Amino acid sequence: MKKLIIILVTFTFLINACNHAAEVNKTDPLESGRGFIEASLQGNYVEAKKYILNDSTNNEYFEGLKDFNSKMSYEERSGLRDANIIIDSTHQVSDSVTIITYSNTYKNVPSKLKMVKHNNEWLVDFKYTFLGNQ
Repeated sequence: MKKLIIILVTFTFLINACNHAAEVNKTDPLESGRGFIEASLQGNYVEAKKYILNDSTNNEYFEGLKDFNSKMSYEERSGLRDANIIIDSTHQVSDSVTIITYSNTYKNVPSKLKMVKHNNEWLVDFKYTFLGNQ
């Protein structure tokens, strides 16, 4: 009986640890941006989608990113998965908008993400990456 209790307690601890690890931190623009970039580099689009501001244009661009990346060679996808994120700069435009300039060690091409605060969460306004401030 004692072994069963120990197994159940251990199992409960592991389930709680797994659930906690799956939580998405969207309370800080840099942490949220890094979470999106990391998930995207890993090809984990279910996780990356959690960071996208939900609107039709952002969703369309996100689907385009997934499609584009699915056509990459195995070597390119591996290179991205193994890449490190380089945050070049952050620029707080207002209390609800931050621009993150970043690159990764595989492609080393600067990109920008616009983070917007929406319902107390920092989310990626993916339109900015493709359209700028249009």
